[in-house]
Amino acid sequence: MNQLTEYLLKDAELIANQLNPADFADKTILISGATGMVGTYFVAALINLIKNNKLNTRLIAIAHSAPVEYYQELLRLVKAEFISGDLTDQNFCESLPEADYIIHAAGYAQPGKFLQDQTRTLKINTLSTFYLLDKLKTDGKFLFVGSSEIYSGLPKGPFKESDIGSVSTDHPRYCYIEGKRAGEAICASYRSKGVKAKVARLSLAYGPGTRPGDQRAMTSFIEKALNNGKIELLDKGEAVRTYCYVADAVAVMLKILFAGTELVYNVGGVSSVTIAELAKQIGVNLNVPVNFPKSAVGLPGSPQNVSVDMNKYEKQFNKINYLNFKDGLNKTISWVKLLLNAK
Repeated sequence: MNQLTEYLLKDAELIANQLNPADFADKTILISGATGMVGTYFVAALINLIKNNKLNTRLIAIAHSAPVEYYQELLRLVKAEFISGDLTDQNFCESLPEADYIIHAAGYAQPGKFLQDQTRTLKINTLSTFYLLDKLKTDGKFLFVGSSEIYSGLPKGPFKESDIGSVSTDHPRYCYIEGKRAGEAICASYRSKGVKAKVARLSLAYGPGTRPGDQRAMTSFIEKALNNGKIELLDKGEAVRTYCYVADAVAVMLKILFAGTELVYNVGGVSSVTIAELAKQIGVNLNVPVNFPKSAVGLPGSPQNVSVDMNKYEKQFNKINYLNFKDGLNKTISWVKLLLNAK
């Protein structure tokens, strides 16, 4: 078995062990954005569960880009289906099978990408949400993977689900922020008609499952360290990020999908670190220098402090036993090393 496939399967046990196999028996599950980091972990966790429990479950992974070799091997383990297509194309979406559970995880999670294609970013979070909700079977369950970026415009967090952010249309990231907000509104409108739609406002998931060239800070720093022997920041790195390991985030989101009673839940971690501290930790781990610029060039509109309040989730479910940040960072570094060696 490919080392990358094996790594994902083993890590996905963290999620699969928290699931009830009976919930998935004889069901059809559709996951959009299936080759992204979060989508990959949804797929890996369900493949782990289906394989180990010999479930008769139809798993359909959807993405715009074709799957790489290790991902294809992962799918073959349970004969999961992969459908490549454009989720903003109504005809393509209408051709998809109906499903008992739909997880809409598509959309550009990397700021560099959603800033490049603003129109498509809006469409994936709005039109595609309509199209996918219409493929849900009666009494099915739908999860929209939203974003903590909708709290943009508010002072320092942690932010509660009842907090309301606001940005103007000239904000550099408005297409992503307002696309996610509109996606939530679409879920709310279907929920008012009895559809079991829920929203997970995901905040800063990190970990394995990325691909080479990932532009998010953590993986970008690791790649720079491994490829260039140094880490160079775009600014002083004063922004604060509160990270959540991807397996923890996906486990929480699956609980929300199956047992959440509210429309919206935050999904985030407790490991707060400045971008500068993050770079230095990676530099120490990989024994490379970290260089800071004389003048800032950072991504436009990037939030200065990101963290969410998890009380609502923990009151309904239970306190989350998060993977500690040091272990999560080590896992991420191990993944990127494997990934770069496989190129």
